[in-house]
Amino acid sequence: MDLIVVLVLSLSCLLLLSLWKQSSRKGKLPPGPTPLPVIGNILQIDVKDISKTLINLSKVYGPVFTLYFGMKPTVVLHGYEAVKEALIDLGEEFSGRGTFPVAERANRKYGIVLSNGKRWKEMRRFSLMTLRNFGLGKRSIEDCVQKEARCLVEELRKTNASPCNPTFILGCAPCNVICSIIFQNRFDYTDQNFLNLLELLNENVKILSSPWVQVCNTFPIFMDYFPGSHNDLLKNFAYIKNYLLEKVKEHQESLDINNPRDFIDHFLIKMEQEKDNQQSEFTIENLIISAFDLFSAGSETTSTTLRYAILLLIKYPEVTVKVQEEIDRVIGRHRSPCMQDRSHMPYMDAVVHEIQRYIDIIPTNVPHAVTQDIKFRNYLIPKGTTILTSLTSVLHDDKEFPNPRVFDPGHFLDESGNFKKSDYFMAFSAGKRICVGEGLARMELFLFLTNILQKFTLKSVVDPKDIDITPVANGFASVPPSYQLHFIPV
Repeated sequence: MDLIVVLVLSLSCLLLLSLWKQSSRKGKLPPGPTPLPVIGNILQIDVKDISKTLINLSKVYGPVFTLYFGMKPTVVLHGYEAVKEALIDLGEEFSGRGTFPVAERANRKYGIVLSNGKRWKEMRRFSLMTLRNFGLGKRSIEDCVQKEARCLVEELRKTNASPCNPTFILGCAPCNVICSIIFQNRFDYTDQNFLNLLELLNENVKILSSPWVQVCNTFPIFMDYFPGSHNDLLKNFAYIKNYLLEKVKEHQESLDINNPRDFIDHFLIKMEQEKDNQQSEFTIENLIISAFDLFSAGSETTSTTLRYAILLLIKYPEVTVKVQEEIDRVIGRHRSPCMQDRSHMPYMDAVVHEIQRYIDIIPTNVPHAVTQDIKFRNYLIPKGTTILTSLTSVLHDDKEFPNPRVFDPGHFLDESGNFKKSDYFMAFSAGKRICVGEGLARMELFLFLTNILQKFTLKSVVDPKDIDITPVANGFASVPPSYQLHFIPV
């Protein structure tokens, strides 16, 4: 009996090895570590910090190499030149969305983030157009962010300079801005429904960054047979989608096609215009998931960045002092900051960029895929192959940013103290799949942080030297550790 088991296992391994060799012959894939049958290279990958694994492997195999997550090959691009060549120079060919099995269980490839082909192009184009119509890049959306910044300041005043964990307060502000855009609604910072949504969004990022979800993305079948945090993630997704569905129903009942109020209204009007088109992508499913994508990405990534920003500012008080000196010089203590101020505040601009560069919030980007068979650097990558672009390798490039592991706003300043742009700044990714909300996020980070530093002195509850800024999770996203501080009114 034992001999039969051994024979069956041996034959299975040989069969799988044969299948792997067949798949590799379909294209001339880049080199990489030899995969094991069934599990691929999973034992060689640190699922707690995939980015670190990619850095180490790039030293052996160069800037373009292949990893097997299970039986599926993934081509990894490491370093600015390789990432730029793919995402910008060959943007259309590398514009596909790679597999993300855990998230796909929730959204079934609808919406903006995980869709492909015609659906993705139409949802992205419509979302960008609607954001512009709503006022992205114009005064109207800036007014919305400024109003929320004032609410944020007032909420921080209510802490009375007592020690506080800023997680939820900093989460409320960007979430309210995106809620205003999606369904023309902002919440009080104590609204329990609002706080529940924020808690779920916060929990989702932690789960997506957990080792277990990285394993489930490699072996999706595990989700069907094993308990785990992926079930919590799917439950959270379902709750938020149901909440958005209720908002859509409310909008359907009160819709005025001549006076659209927000993203949902614009989408419903487009649905009505295309109701006779059987191939239309403007469906309730795409509305719910597109709204979910905007809601999730527009809330959690910005709030996580804000949270990390405040942590870095209390860790490095000398940076905070220089920013506040610039604020006093350019804006003063009484006028509200505006986006026009940014061009006169090179140090603040450099600090905001350095925060994003340093924290490297999405280290390996959301997976891409090639949309056709493509020759890339003498390799032939078959259509549909997943592509991982290491944003860490770009944002932490030691030639562009000397001492990249050190937090230094000087990375974005020239010798005269003027702001210095860098093509290596890819915090929002690059190319055809660059973040839809990049403009909004840049505005929020500048205005929220400038307002906070104009109105408060930040004081850590521990000695700055003892503050740990190491992320507690570094899978899908870099999540800062929990901390407390005093917001002392100036």
